[in-house]
Amino acid sequence: MAALVYYLVLPFIYLISILPFPLLFLLSDVIYFVLYYIIGYRRKVVRQNLRNAFPDKTDKEIDRICRAFFRYLCDLMLETLKMLTISKREILIRCKFDPASKAIFDKLAEENKSLILVMGHVGNWEWSGHPFSLLLQQQLYVLYHPLANKYFDGLMHRIRSRNGTRLLPMKNAYKDMLLHKHELTATAFIADQTPQPNNGYWMTFLNQETPVFKGTEIIARKMNLPVIYACVKRTKRGHYTMYAELLTEDPASLPDGALTELHTRRLEQDILEQPETWLWSHKRWKHKRVG
Repeated sequence: MAALVYYLVLPFIYLISILPFPLLFLLSDVIYFVLYYIIGYRRKVVRQNLRNAFPDKTDKEIDRICRAFFRYLCDLMLETLKMLTISKREILIRCKFDPASKAIFDKLAEENKSLILVMGHVGNWEWSGHPFSLLLQQQLYVLYHPLANKYFDGLMHRIRSRNGTRLLPMKNAYKDMLLHKHELTATAFIADQTPQPNNGYWMTFLNQETPVFKGTEIIARKMNLPVIYACVKRTKRGHYTMYAELLTEDPASLPDGALTELHTRRLEQDILEQPETWLWSHKRWKHKRVG
């Protein structure tokens, strides 16, 4: 059944992918109307997350961010499918590197230093790997959780690896990184996923007690690689700029929890700057702190 659904849907996915951007965004507007006003997909979850994160905002402000988020979510979904057919030239026009940020990666490459890249689900993280792989010297590896449906997992693998990015399953992260330690690499962690409460680092994030994924810090300290925080910020519809900041070149020297605090605080700043571009629809605060 999974295969049947996949092969029935696949032609429509490619049809969407070849649409020019004006038509793609027109379709996104239609999907937004259906998703938000008719289906009401996770609308209560998003509003509650926003209300908890921004207790000082009025109901009108919360509703505005909620609607803007759903508009952006629809754009993000279709922009991701666009990666199946978009040209290298166009992706480099639409997802640019901030020059000062690119210089950080170039300097580390000149020093033959691999690095760890830490990001969150803010901006178009799905597009970020393509300009990275096309423009930078480091081989980009992205850690990911494989989808349960092997057919759609294969599709996402094709989308993400099209321009040279390689994917590593999250569960084998450290082992796989050791296998590639003689290459010049950048290994990307999406660090705002929800860990089990007893495995997370607890801190206040967006005005709430939040468990934060510690894998980035644990592996960074073990391998003592430079850690760079990166964000893909929307400049206008369908256009983004990638920014990066070197958090530390010596993570092993930092006390426990310090690196997790650093990259989570940077993510928080970016969310506050463009709140509609973070993934509010996931149940980020489903766990409560015990003890």
